[in-house]
This record gives sequence, structure tokens and C-alpha cells, in this order.
Amino acid sequence: MVNGFDPNNMDGLDAALQDKIRKRRELLGPAYRLMYAEPVQISRGLGTKMWDAQGNEYLDAYNNVVSVGHCNPRVVEAVHRQMQTLCTHTRYVQDGILEFAAEIIPTFGAPIEHIMFTCTGSEANDLALRIAMHQTGRKGIIITSEAYTGNSFLTAGLSPSLGKNSPLGTWVRRIPAPDSYRVPPAQIAELLVRQVAHEIAELERRGEGIAAFIADSLFSSDGIYANPTNILQPITEFVHKAGGVVIADEVQAGFGRSGDRLWGFQRHGQTPDIVTMGKPMGNGFPVAAVAVRREVIERFGNEMRYFNTFGGNTVAIAAAKATFDVIRDDGLQQNAAHIGALIQNGLREIAAGDDRIGDVRGAGLYIAVEFVKNKATKEPDATTALAVVDELRKRRVLISATGYHANCLKIRPPLVFSESDVDRLLTQTRAVLSSI
Repeated sequence: MVNGFDPNNMDGLDAALQDKIRKRRELLGPAYRLMYAEPVQISRGLGTKMWDAQGNEYLDAYNNVVSVGHCNPRVVEAVHRQMQTLCTHTRYVQDGILEFAAEIIPTFGAPIEHIMFTCTGSEANDLALRIAMHQTGRKGIIITSEAYTGNSFLTAGLSPSLGKNSPLGTWVRRIPAPDSYRVPPAQIAELLVRQVAHEIAELERRGEGIAAFIADSLFSSDGIYANPTNILQPITEFVHKAGGVVIADEVQAGFGRSGDRLWGFQRHGQTPDIVTMGKPMGNGFPVAAVAVRREVIERFGNEMRYFNTFGGNTVAIAAAKATFDVIRDDGLQQNAAHIGALIQNGLREIAAGDDRIGDVRGAGLYIAVEFVKNKATKEPDATTALAVVDELRKRRVLISATGYHANCLKIRPPLVFSESDVDRLLTQTRAVLSSI
């Protein structure tokens, strides 16, 4: 795991923390992971800040789950009020789910007409892929090289970012990430369309055919590539010609995070058949969704049925609606654009005087800083990137790392990040780079 804690290296931790880590392993088993060389024990959060058991304050520049800030009072109140009133499933007629659906569906634009609710982004992507396979009668899926689509059996099979020990499905094909640092941006779209064409031909040759192409428009696990934005629509058109379904994975890129658009796929002028959402939708409450074209869901809906006991329950919808209202009412998409530009500008100033930084890139509040051993060869430097992550953690600023080589800082704060938060992030980053 990128930026993962090694439980065999606890000698430098205090006795109480070591005891808690041992208990985690005893009670929760070995599959769980902790972040950072020195794990953080968090007791509470508010806005962009979190506090440990000793009352030390941390700046959260990583957590997109709480998109409108930790313990946002409007979301908390909406969930509390609805929990006191009713919590039940979607097999009863209710107003809340209809009101929220009517609000969010128009934001996707044509041809999206329906929305179905799940609990997690993994479930949303799993359902989207099931719909695509049922619609096309095929199994072949094309993803980007280091994609993460979820942890269900199906989605784990097309999540190479889970590591080499997590097998990919035999029906899965990968195309390269749109590496704008190493490939001339004007060549990327043509290169990837050519690769998609090759993989579709390979799938057809093996009797699978293309069911779906799925991509996160910020290519988060691939290393965060926000530009150029002429990549996904040409791929979409090619996949459609081959009879496949196109899925826009908005779990990371959606809900205004990119700053210039509410949904990441809209930056590319893309017209997907299905849009999936997850983590940020309920500000920490487990709610997610699949939005879909009428023609793509029609066969699945007539021949199958969908039900999820907790997906779209009354409390989940209250959380989602309150979160969506805060994003729009408080101008958080605009804040993401403004604050993200400040962060990137500050990081580029730092990079101008530091040969270890090869590239600074991103959109809105999703930013990568790529470390290299040599700017001429652009050889990845994961050691420095992970050292920066851990040193920032010691200074109580939380970020992570991403990319195939784990050499890119992942800066992905809540949408309520402020100018003072930017100053703290940049100040501590300068101090860390001076110290390592």
C-alpha cells in the first residue's frame, strides 16, 4: 500500500500506540492497513481540522470523503433530523428520494435520465458494470493502467492499484495513463484512442468483445492528470462505435472538486452512458449512486431488478441532499477553483527552486507533485515523495501519495479549504523540503 504503515517496525512508537496497533491486528485481522510510518490516532474533526487524543491539531489536506468539511453542521442536522423521523428503504413511496433525484439528474446533462442509489462507490461501479455487461452481452472492460474502481469481487478485478497480488480479471484490458509530464499533450488523445482500438480488437479476437470503458477523469490513482481535456470524448466515440458502454467514474472527480465543472467528465466534453458517484456524496455517510441513460438501463430494468436495503434509504438521501445543497449554496466549486489555483501557484514557486520536483499538476482541489531523481531523465523518485508525506505528517499536515511508482504527492483536501489552510500547507511543505 502506498504510504502504508509497516506493523513490523513499531520500535519508535510509544507503548500505548503499539498496544492499540497490536489489538487492531488481533481483533480486525491482517488485511486492514494504517497510513503513515507513524500512524495517527484521530479523536474528532471539524471543517478542515482533526485532533488526536492529546488534543494536537492536524490540517486535513487529504480527505475528500468529508467533501464539505468534517462534521458539517448542516449535514449533521439533516441526518439527525431524519434519523429521528424515519430510516427505511426504497420499496416504499417517499418524497425525499424523488426531490433529490429531480435536483441532481439535470446537472449531468443529456442523455442521463435516471439515477439509482447504492451505499458505496464500489457498489456503484459494480452495478454500472453489471448494467453494461447485461446491455451488451459482453464482458470485456478497458481501464487505465493504475485504476481503482472498488473492492467488490468484480471491481477489485479491474483495480490494478490494489497491487500485484490482487489479480485482474481475464476480461480486463489496460491502456496507459495520459502522462502529460512525459508525453507531449497534443499526442495523448490519439495515442490512447489507438490503444483502446488495439484492446477492443484483442477482446473481440478472444470472443469477449467490449462491454465497457471506465475512467476517472482526473486519473487519480494513475498519478493525477487533469490536462489535456480532449482525451475522453474521442475514446467515448470509439467505444460507442464498437458497441460498448462508457462509464464516467466520478467518485473522485465529481461534486465540484475540479473547480471548473461540477462533474469531471464535463471538463472533457464527454457524453458517458453511465455516471458513478461515491465517497463525497454524503460527507461521510455511506451513500453513492449510478446515473444512467434510459436506453442503457432499459433492458437491465426489464429483465432484472435492483434493490439495496440501505442504498437510498431516507437518512442516506437526507445526507446526500444536505451535502449537495452546501456545495451549491456555499460556492464550494468556485472555492475549489480559487484555492486550488493558490496551492498550485505556491507549489510551482517551490518547485522552481527544487530540482527534485519534476511536475506540479491538477485541477481545483486535486493536485499532484511529482518527484524525480533527475529532471532530464524524469526517473521517478518514490523515496523522496514518501519522505515528504511522512515529514508533513510529523508536522501535523496530512496528505498521501499516488501513481504507479508512488512518487506523486496526493493533495486532495475538503472543498472548504481556506486561504489560511493553503498558507499552512505551503509553509510546512517548504520546511519539509528544506529538512530532507
